[in-house]
Amino acid sequence: MVNTIGIIADDTTGANDIGLMFSKNNYTAKVEIFDQNMNIEVDSDVIIIDTDSRLDQPELSYKKVYDATKKLQSIGCSSFFNKTCSVFRGNIGKEFDAMLDALGEEFAVISLAFPKNGRQTINGIHTVHGELLEYSAFNRDPVHPMMESNLVSILQKQTSRTVTFIDLSTVRKGASVLKSAIEKAREAFNYCIIDSENQADLTIVAEAIHDYKVLCGSSAIAEELPKFLNVTPIDSPLTDLSINNEHGVLVVSGSLTPQTRAQTARLISSEVPYMILDSRKVFITEERKEEIKIISKKAQDFLRQGKDVLIMADNREEVVSQTKEIGKERGIESLSISKMVSATLADITEDIVNKTGLERLVIAGGDTSGTVSRKLGIKGNYVLKEIEIGLPSGLALGRHMLIVLKSGSFGKTDFLIHAIDHLKSLSK
Repeated sequence: MVNTIGIIADDTTGANDIGLMFSKNNYTAKVEIFDQNMNIEVDSDVIIIDTDSRLDQPELSYKKVYDATKKLQSIGCSSFFNKTCSVFRGNIGKEFDAMLDALGEEFAVISLAFPKNGRQTINGIHTVHGELLEYSAFNRDPVHPMMESNLVSILQKQTSRTVTFIDLSTVRKGASVLKSAIEKAREAFNYCIIDSENQADLTIVAEAIHDYKVLCGSSAIAEELPKFLNVTPIDSPLTDLSINNEHGVLVVSGSLTPQTRAQTARLISSEVPYMILDSRKVFITEERKEEIKIISKKAQDFLRQGKDVLIMADNREEVVSQTKEIGKERGIESLSISKMVSATLADITEDIVNKTGLERLVIAGGDTSGTVSRKLGIKGNYVLKEIEIGLPSGLALGRHMLIVLKSGSFGKTDFLIHAIDHLKSLSK
């Protein structure tokens, strides 16, 4: 039997992020968007199901992860990974519980640290670029504001199962000592979070945990796991990259994170034509339709001239606040407003792609990436090449396109410029 690794990811960009970690180690990785009727072809070493459940209600996210895990189990996966946000945003407890319940298991090891992206865990306390999680930009997340840094506490509030952690000093005593500590923790706890400060720590952790059936956490550990896994290689199906589109590259941004704000500002400063979606107009049907029509028409004109284009949700604080206030007056919560903005960006993108035949697309923001992908009929993608840490390109499934799906909080200031150049180099 092929020893396929089965992964569940709670958003589209995270699915690609962990796929990249395996593909960097010469594994073939494929992302598929979750659907109750999906049929998974076992043509990759790593199969990742994107449930797009981070912003769902907890009960719905549980059901998605439970059902997706069952699908991976049915195709013969022998090891499982529940990939979550690297700062624990989302329905963490529900989704971890769903995977264990689906598999009939009662223990999982969790590694959340992502040192290359500034996420470290020491004594169970999580930091982002040296700041405690509750003092980082993530404490202003519009849907899942992170108000504490103790990972055991964060997870324990979301599950009835028991949670513990293993500290850095134990990790640095080596894999065998760490493995013994994990086994001891297993006797009394269901979830065991493990400290890591740097990549060398992750290597030790990977050696100690690689043969556990259920792993959870960020994608960073997946860069080290292949050193210790025994996976039968599957020949890559990536033989067709015949993208001959003469149009420019379209960039669509729906993220409000500081990183994406800086990236869109940098792209605009490079004189790339840009159109801004007024999020205050997503509530009234006629205003929304007119906004879609105007932005789409302008973007098509530039793209046909071979120019790259940026379409973005207005990220000015006053506009974001006014949008929330309008939604509040209409009885609409922040999460639903966010989804309305993503849906409008998806409608604009679909109109542009259908009318131009565009084949190169960059999307910034996890929810936006998932919403646009579904609107375009993209069922997933094969992971191609790394552009920056945790940020790969992909060959879409379901529509012939080269895509880059970027997590809102990832990437250097020049990332969007690099992503455009990267897609152009792939399609030469």
